[in-house]
Formats: sequence, C-alpha cells, structure tokens
Amino acid sequence: MAERARTWPKVNIVELDWDTVLQTAVFPNPGRGTWQTLAPIADYPRQEHVTLALSETSIGVLCGIVPRGNSTGPFETTDLFQIYDIPTDTWRTAAPAPVPLNHPNAAVLNGTLYLLGGLTDQRTASAWQATPQSYFYDPAADAWTPLPDIPSDTDTPRGSAAMAVDAERGLIYLAGGLTRLPLDTGGTDQETVDDVSVFDVRRRQWGRLPRAARRMPARRDHAGAAVVDGVLYVLGGRDRGQANVRGEVFALGLDPKGLRRGWVTKRGRMPTPRGGVAAAEVDGKVYVFGGEGNPKGVNGMFTEVEVYDTRRDRWEKLADMEVPRHGTSAVSIGGGVYIPGGGIRQSGAPVNVFDVYWP
Repeated sequence: MAERARTWPKVNIVELDWDTVLQTAVFPNPGRGTWQTLAPIADYPRQEHVTLALSETSIGVLCGIVPRGNSTGPFETTDLFQIYDIPTDTWRTAAPAPVPLNHPNAAVLNGTLYLLGGLTDQRTASAWQATPQSYFYDPAADAWTPLPDIPSDTDTPRGSAAMAVDAERGLIYLAGGLTRLPLDTGGTDQETVDDVSVFDVRRRQWGRLPRAARRMPARRDHAGAAVVDGVLYVLGGRDRGQANVRGEVFALGLDPKGLRRGWVTKRGRMPTPRGGVAAAEVDGKVYVFGGEGNPKGVNGMFTEVEVYDTRRDRWEKLADMEVPRHGTSAVSIGGGVYIPGGGIRQSGAPVNVFDVYWP
C-alpha cells in the first residue's frame, strides 16, 4: 500500500526587530507622560551634582553636596562619583573626583568624562568659589587625569554652566555660570556671568570662540541646556540670585557659520520662568523640570514640567512633577528622562529620590 504524502501545517515566519526587542527589555516604557520610581541614590542624598549619560545603559552622578555628619554645617561638598546601571537598577561607586566640587561642569564625549571646573568650599566657609581645575575620567581604568585649567587671563572659571557637546568636532562648550555663591545672604549677591568657553578634547586645550559667540545675550546660571540639530539651547535660569528667575531661550549654532553669527534670543519664552531646573532633549523637544525661587510655591519650589519644541519655537505645559526638585540635572536615554536626587526645598534639602519620566 502506497504511503500517503504528509502535509504540514502552514507556519508564519515573523522577523523580529531585535533593536526594538532589546530596547524594550532594557528600557520598559510604562506609558506617555508617566513617572517611574527607580532605586534611590546609594549611600547619601545628593544635590548640586551633575548627571551624565556614560553609555546607553549607565548614568553617572558626580560631586555635589551631601548632608554633613557634624555640627559645623548642614552640608558638605563631595567628590563622590556613583554609577547607576539601568538594566539591573543598581548603583556602584567609582573613583572619586580629584577635588570635591558642587555645581560642577561636566560632559561625556566619545565615552570619556570631562570635568571642567565648578565651585568649591575649600577656600572659605562663607561662600562657594569657582575653581579652574579640570580633569578627564577614563572608565576602563577607573582613573582621573589632569587637564589644563580654565585660563583665568582669557576666560572665567565658574560653576553651574550650561553644557553642550559637539561630538563631530570634538568640542565641549560652557555657557554662563557662577563665579561665587555666598552662603549667608539668602541666595542674593551671587556672581553670574555671560561668558562662553570651549574646550577642544582632541588637542586637550582651551580654545577661543568668534566674538559673536563669546557671550550670551544676558548673564545666566542654573539654566537648562540641550543640543538639538547642532544648536545649543539655554533655557531659563537666573541672574544673580534665586529670586531673579528668567524665561528667555538663547540659541547658538555650533557649526562654524553659527558661531560667527552668534547668539539669538528665541521668540518662545518659558511659560514659567525659573532657575535650578533639570532639562533634557527627547525627539527634538526639550523637557524642563522643577526649579527653585518660587515665592508662591511650597518651600520655594517650582513643580512645573514644560516642554519646548525647538522646531516650532513653542512651549507646552505638562502635568507637574511627582517629586518637585531643584539642584539636579537630567539625561535622556532610551526615550526616558532620568533625574537623580536634587533638593526639595529652596537652597538646600538633598534627597536620594531617583525617577525617570517617559514623555
């Protein structure tokens, strides 16, 4: 008897987009406009630090202020450097910065971390003063190496500058900032600058910008910053004190033509002027969170979340922060905006809260 031919069920073969699969596994997005709580910053609450995207799966929290363990003052400046791993939701400690700093200026370019000055409390107990000391961090060696100081004869050492990276040309920009922050004047008499500096990472030296790019249209510190389509945006901030909040948006093209043209002030103003904000870019839009200097807010805080569409030059108000903070910074990774630590009261009240906002 002849054997009948077997028939097999039809199988549909589906090709998987593994980039999407991996991103979903590492960056689970709970939904638009939502907050997700992450593992708190390890060891100490933190404020006036810098947040850095070290890789596609890791975030650094560098320097800042932490609660002091004695009676000489409520806070102390730290050299602590901690790294958060996104897939495992865990923290580890890396080699400390060579000098304790608050309001540090730092950026990551091609996997290397550059620390370009900041404020220190080592010179006087009554004010935080700018230091020109600069370093780079090699993650493979877990080691810091000195760089040339910010030149005080042609430039201005400061902290709390708006930072920008031009990866194509190997340049890091510092816009505005503070040279001195008194601790006993209720947030007044802070020395804000409009200087703009550039550091060439390939030559490892400080450069000189075209005249039109060397100064912003006005002094700013504690501002938000982001680079979108080759343009640096400096959003909000303040001028010489916590109460002197500002809402303008300044823009500078980072290509040679844009640098020669210089700074422009955009028409779209921040709906809620404020300083001490955290900001990050997602899909061409800059999200700005929290801040301090609000006379009507609880503990002097701003709760607002507002987003700036750089292509349309327009702002939109979103739902408030779940845990309003100032004195922190944000990074965008995998479509989420990560915000570790910060202060929950005007001036100082560090927390270890860590959350991510999904636009």
